[in-house]
Amino acid sequence: MMRSLYRIQAIFFKELVQLKRDKMTFGMVVMIPLVQLMLFGYAINTNVRHIPVALVDHSQTAISRVLVQTVEATQVVTVTQKYFDLKSAQAALEQAQVRAILIIPHDVSQRLARHRSVGFGLPASSDEETSRPIAQWLVDGSDTMIAAAIKGLKNMPLAELLSKPANRGTPTFEVTLFYNPEQRTAVNIVPGLLGIILTMTMIMFTSGAIVREREQGNMEMLITTPIRSIELMLGKIIPYIFIGLIQVFIILSLGYFVFNVPINGGLGALFSVTLLFIAASLTLGLVISTIATNQLQSMQMTIFVLLPSILLSGFMFPYEGMPKAAQYIAEILPATHYMRLIRGVILRDVGFTDMMPDIYWLIIFTAAGLTIASLRFKKNLD
Repeated sequence: MMRSLYRIQAIFFKELVQLKRDKMTFGMVVMIPLVQLMLFGYAINTNVRHIPVALVDHSQTAISRVLVQTVEATQVVTVTQKYFDLKSAQAALEQAQVRAILIIPHDVSQRLARHRSVGFGLPASSDEETSRPIAQWLVDGSDTMIAAAIKGLKNMPLAELLSKPANRGTPTFEVTLFYNPEQRTAVNIVPGLLGIILTMTMIMFTSGAIVREREQGNMEMLITTPIRSIELMLGKIIPYIFIGLIQVFIILSLGYFVFNVPINGGLGALFSVTLLFIAASLTLGLVISTIATNQLQSMQMTIFVLLPSILLSGFMFPYEGMPKAAQYIAEILPATHYMRLIRGVILRDVGFTDMMPDIYWLIIFTAAGLTIASLRFKKNLD
């Protein structure tokens, strides 16, 4: 019995020494729970606040300005852009520059008077008996959480504008939902899930590519061949591009035929942005593979990258509800840009010119990733 305990004790101390030497694994033991805690406790917020919206004020009166201030005081929305015509505002909504449009009609004063008189129980004319909302919201309904937050303003009280309670039967705002008027969760989830699945599989496939060659004893053979570093990197990622496209076909086919998710954009745009994202994810995995010294480390680093990609990309929680610091981190990740691209193509049929900032970022990220991976591999060869 004592000998058995001594043997267990020896293995125990041996594992501690090995863990102490493996600084990468020890760092992941500390960093993974720390990152999760910071993400869930600080960055993730289901209480959506400061949603960027556009304002189309046809009234341009003191009452309309007070109305806007009252709406912004709720901290649910923030007016980031102002337009004089509805067409320009709708273009901004399609491009996801804003998530909703507040339209204040030219007769807002008359509507407010009717809203108030009916609420006071005073006699009303036939027009006043069908009192209309004071203003209107046009909302990007593709994100159900954002749509629900703005729909919560539908019956908001206007204490600054009404000296007494208004008619409870008449909503303060009319809310119209675009792109997902039925508020079906699948319409928002399926395009986002495409980005998450590609992130997981593509990074996992290549994060162990160089490490695997080293552990299987193939590194010496690669050193003796005339192949250059960039050629090796490209050769590593090209097979997995086809695997990624197969996954895209499976997910979108099931989403379209099983969950009735519309595909409003062209297949050419869909293929192009997806190909860019697959390349960016694969190169990120290659960079991880050149840093890690074994497959365990590559898996740990993959998880370390996957957590922010899932939580900060806008897949589960609205990007607009995150603090600025978390948004800066999210902008570095390819998944964040792909979420905008794929939802823009599938749900809003956004054109290439309107998606160029995200497309440029994926191209730059892929080129930088290939360069870094090639240089690090060359350094290892030397």
